[in-house]
Amino acid sequence: MECQWKPDEQGLQQILQLLKESQSPDTSTQRSVQQRLEQLNQYPDFNNYLIFVLTKLKSEDEPTRSLSGLILKNNVKAHYQNFPNGVSDFIKNECLQSIGDSSPLIRATVGILITTIASKGELQNWPELLPKLCLLLDSEDYNTCEVRMQELKICEDSAEILDSDMLDRPLNIMIPKFLQFFKHSSPKIRSHAIACVNQFIISRTQALMLHIDPFIENLFALATDEEPEVRKNVCRALVMLLEVRLDRLLPHMHNIIEYMLQRTQDHDENVALEACEFWLTLAEQSVCKEVLCGHLSQLTPVLVNGMKYSEIDIILLKGDIEEDEAIPDNEQDIRPRFHRSRTVAQQHEGDGIEEEEDEDDELDDDDTISDWNLRKCSAAALDVLANVFRNDLLLHILPLLKELLFHPEWVVKESGILVLGAIAEGCMQGMIPYLPELIPHLIHCLSDKKALVRSITCWTLSRYAHWVVSQPPDIYLKPLMTELLKRILDSNKRVQEAACSAFATLEEEACTELVPYLAFILDTLVFAFSKYQHKNLLILYDAIGTLADSVGHHLNKPEYIQMLMPPLIQKWNQLKDEDKDLFPLLECLSSVATALQSGFLPYCEPVYQRCVNLVQKTLAQAMLHQSQPDQYEAPDKDFMIVALDLLSGLAEGLGGTIEQLVARSNILTLMYQCMQDKMPEVRQSSFALLGDLTKACFQHVKPCIADFMPILGTNLNPELISVCNNATWAIGEISIQMGPEMRPYIAMVLHQLVEIINRPNTPKTLLENTAITIGRLGYVCPQEVAPMLQQFIRPWCTSLRNIRDNEEKDSAFRGICTMISVNPGGVVQDFIFFCDAVASWINPKDDLRDMFYKILHGFKNQVGEDNWRRFSDQFPMPLKERLTTFYGV
Repeated sequence: MECQWKPDEQGLQQILQLLKESQSPDTSTQRSVQQRLEQLNQYPDFNNYLIFVLTKLKSEDEPTRSLSGLILKNNVKAHYQNFPNGVSDFIKNECLQSIGDSSPLIRATVGILITTIASKGELQNWPELLPKLCLLLDSEDYNTCEVRMQELKICEDSAEILDSDMLDRPLNIMIPKFLQFFKHSSPKIRSHAIACVNQFIISRTQALMLHIDPFIENLFALATDEEPEVRKNVCRALVMLLEVRLDRLLPHMHNIIEYMLQRTQDHDENVALEACEFWLTLAEQSVCKEVLCGHLSQLTPVLVNGMKYSEIDIILLKGDIEEDEAIPDNEQDIRPRFHRSRTVAQQHEGDGIEEEEDEDDELDDDDTISDWNLRKCSAAALDVLANVFRNDLLLHILPLLKELLFHPEWVVKESGILVLGAIAEGCMQGMIPYLPELIPHLIHCLSDKKALVRSITCWTLSRYAHWVVSQPPDIYLKPLMTELLKRILDSNKRVQEAACSAFATLEEEACTELVPYLAFILDTLVFAFSKYQHKNLLILYDAIGTLADSVGHHLNKPEYIQMLMPPLIQKWNQLKDEDKDLFPLLECLSSVATALQSGFLPYCEPVYQRCVNLVQKTLAQAMLHQSQPDQYEAPDKDFMIVALDLLSGLAEGLGGTIEQLVARSNILTLMYQCMQDKMPEVRQSSFALLGDLTKACFQHVKPCIADFMPILGTNLNPELISVCNNATWAIGEISIQMGPEMRPYIAMVLHQLVEIINRPNTPKTLLENTAITIGRLGYVCPQEVAPMLQQFIRPWCTSLRNIRDNEEKDSAFRGICTMISVNPGGVVQDFIFFCDAVASWINPKDDLRDMFYKILHGFKNQVGEDNWRRFSDQFPMPLKERLTTFYGV
């Protein structure tokens, strides 16, 4: 239908006047234009005028017409859903007619407008658009062709709808059209055509799957195109197909690998980078070992070669400036820091605290360059391939390494040190024989005259920290630590940063091995306080916090406290409440408070007060924002999260001594609000604090339990793992304090807990905390929990067999034993699992050992000697021996 709208001459002149004024450089004119545009938006047909100027008013100059289109685009973005039907139809119609305008600027503006309308989910209400585009795709006219390709950016935003029946699957026609364009004479169009089809790979679009073979054939035909953009898009397509349609690539895999080897060495770095992604993706496929093993000898040198800094990198990194410690940081370079909220975890046999996923040692040596480049991609690929091939990869790497590590050119030597770090995780076993001579060589490289060599050496050494710590300390640990501490005080900021991060990793590995050197370490870290610029200060906090986590109560000596606390408190007093540098400082203090325990008392009150204030301020700001969003900005809730976590650290470190501070503050009221916050991380931290306050001063928590328990019950949702984990842990701590008074609340939580412990793929930490809490509930209210024994006993036993003997495990096992005495039938079918869990105890307390003894012998007597023998013959040998030795069964 043809819309009969005509502009009013006077209105048109007014709008043209506005468009002219808006091009004036004067800011006050700009501002009045803005206001008038806002007023004009009240009139429904204002947008008709704008499209009319863009598409019909050929008498005006093009920049003015284009501007009119761009103002319309902004209106579409902001208010499209409020356009009257007549207006939106008129605009869509005009767009379709002007798609092929002879002016590139007008074409481009119309293209942007169409894409914006389509992105508003309008495709299903615009059935004419795609057929029109398909028709134009057939056009011989180069103009329309090129603009079509840009336009089919729509493909990106609307891949789902385009493939649905709602539009009669237009892609069935469009994809073959695109494939024809792979052969077009213009490189720009060839490149766009591949890019458009690439949009449909990841979503496994049905129409593309039907044409998958011609698509792959056409890709191969363009493999050596002279246009880098085309080669880049071919590589990108192959990388995506590897994830989505590996089956179709497998028959050609040998050739594809050969091709990708060439492309990874392409003289155009963008092509090389896109090709290098192929190895990263291939490493995740199960066929990787099989298809790649024959090519390792070719691939290894290519990746290693890609790990050298390019000349551009060195310029960007100011690699020639060796001393920059006195130059203040550029604030834009400081990345936002994300606070990792507190998660309560169990300790396991033979380790400290288990980290869920430790991502800290990712290669992060040159964050000022555009983040992802060939060097990083090659290093990441080598890292994942080392994890796939393990020592098979070493055969190809070792000969190269010898040459690189002792090379006279620093750039080559530096890349060798990076290679050594990249393979550390995957090839550790095979590297061990070489480490006794390599580690001293690397420690020597820490004093290289090139800063970039010193900084990468810090990182690589941190990747071997685990091995260093396993050797007698005087041989490697002491010299490594001495040299790293010197690097922490390096005159180059990049080296300071790398050394601080590496030292934090070393601290995590060495733990109490560091205790003899504490004075020496603290001396250096405290001296760095006065030396560091802004960005590295933030990393220094982390190194100090990690030190406190690693050595724990050994830090609680007056002379250490005297060194460490004054500079920290001085920073604490300098920082304003709205300064984000509080995050890392609060995290650091939280670790220090937990380690110092009573030693932190003198600093406790001001720190506690400020945390409570931060929480209160944030909540107040959030309420203002909710009631008047125009007036008040939303607060940054990270302040509140970090404050809650530091309060947890204080409660954990100071225990009962925090009681008076809690009594004099409204923290419980604030916590009640935080526990109901929309943001999961706020709830997660408030549940951790609830658990810690329950342990430290339950008398203040108890009056609120009736309010808290229902909230805890609704947060047992395993989709939010950390929230669920901390809520579960808090319920367990509360039940120990409540005793039999826990009875009214069992029904609120028990079903969810049993469901979680039986869920497949539940993370280990959550399983363990769930098991402990179920055990504790059974300990205080056996009559209520024991009837469900059979539903959880098996996963309960398997999840607790690996954790260390501790208080939590103790109370949980007492609970299980009590429940078994109430409902012995509930354990019969899974008794072997119970035996195994009992055997996991190294030193149970005497009365708990008696409980185990009674249950084991009771079961044995119940079934009789012969049956018991048959039953216990299924036990693995170590289990049999332990039960015989400790319990005589």
